[in-house]
Amino acid sequence: MACSDKVETTSADIALGKVVISLSGISDSKAGFEVQLRNTQTNSIFIEKTNAEGTATFSVTPGIYEATATKKELTGHNVYYIYNGTSGQIAVRKDVSTPVSMEMRKARTSQVVIKELYNGGCMKDDGVTFFQYDKSFILYNNGDQAVSLSNLCMGFCAPANAHANNRNYTDDGKLTYEAEGFIPCWNGVWYFPNTLTIEPYSQVVVNICGAIDNTQTVSASVNYANADYYCMYDPESGYYNTNYYPTPSALIPSSHYLKAVIMGLGNGWPFSMSSPAFVVFQIPEGTNPREYCTNSENLWYSGGDVKQTNACAKVPNDWIVDAIEVFSSDYKEGSLKRLTADIDAGYVWLTNRHGHTLYRNVDQQATEALEENAGKLVYNYQLGVDGSTDPSSIDAEASLKNGAHIIYQDTNNSTNDFHERQRCSLKE
Repeated sequence: MACSDKVETTSADIALGKVVISLSGISDSKAGFEVQLRNTQTNSIFIEKTNAEGTATFSVTPGIYEATATKKELTGHNVYYIYNGTSGQIAVRKDVSTPVSMEMRKARTSQVVIKELYNGGCMKDDGVTFFQYDKSFILYNNGDQAVSLSNLCMGFCAPANAHANNRNYTDDGKLTYEAEGFIPCWNGVWYFPNTLTIEPYSQVVVNICGAIDNTQTVSASVNYANADYYCMYDPESGYYNTNYYPTPSALIPSSHYLKAVIMGLGNGWPFSMSSPAFVVFQIPEGTNPREYCTNSENLWYSGGDVKQTNACAKVPNDWIVDAIEVFSSDYKEGSLKRLTADIDAGYVWLTNRHGHTLYRNVDQQATEALEENAGKLVYNYQLGVDGSTDPSSIDAEASLKNGAHIIYQDTNNSTNDFHERQRCSLKE
């Protein structure tokens, strides 16, 4: 054939495979669930909704795929339940129909959510080296009533990085603890020693490491010298590494210092700067965090190897207030989920070392429905990163400064609920 000859390719010429995903575990109507199918090599995403039988059918090019499904239901005043489900890897072959059964899990959403997670660090002023000892997260009361939480704890799953070797999967692609109803929190757990109260539509800032004005040495970093902020600081626990935990700013009262309990090894909480699976949970009254996490009956060992370095606290799923699963943009392939579908059915990408943060999307319909927001919402949001943005177009931080009340989206699916933001909101 001559080089100048052209051949037109039609859709009929492209060899496709079929994926038929059937949802189970649903007590109500099976219609209308949004199912996303992602090609793990190209990151292309295809979306279909289930029919009355709970089935969604895709025709896609051959390859390896993963599927997620979600649906949010209002069951009372500001009370929502979420159905979420995830598949293992799905191999799609040419001219072959692949059936997939996906079990859906139901969970109630919390009034307190993770509004923002800043863990990726930033570049130093020399523009060459990077700085990572300035991590933090923000909790937010997503409702119109004050919330008081006792025994509120923070942890993260093993392995610390999503792209690390994960030995907690079965041969059929399921997490080994999925059917046991808990999430393993590795190495250590931080907790508020006193009851935390968050007013309606208000936030609490918690510094993970570097509770000082870091901008004095790294201008792109964050200033945590604020009397309203909380910080993780408990050298007596064994987390005494001064790179992580310099003496906090004098502006932060000691009553705002969190406490820690260590199950594993090390002198600093090894929270990932690339891809953590971060969990906020509440231990029921009657048991304090230290008692729970040091009780051998509540320990579990990552990978099944009973060594202190692998020790995790078993956190029952119904204790979990909120969670976020993060994947590193540097590892588009090879990252695996650590949170089960009822806790978080998705994940959000992060490009670290550039001061980026992970920020929760606005629930546009709910926020616009608040009468007190008339004339206060600011639109044309411009702080997303490389196509990752808030689909509502509402600039939440500008709207908050304008006196608006923001209701953030919460579907227990980080893919839908979060986006990558150019900078931490505390920089504004």
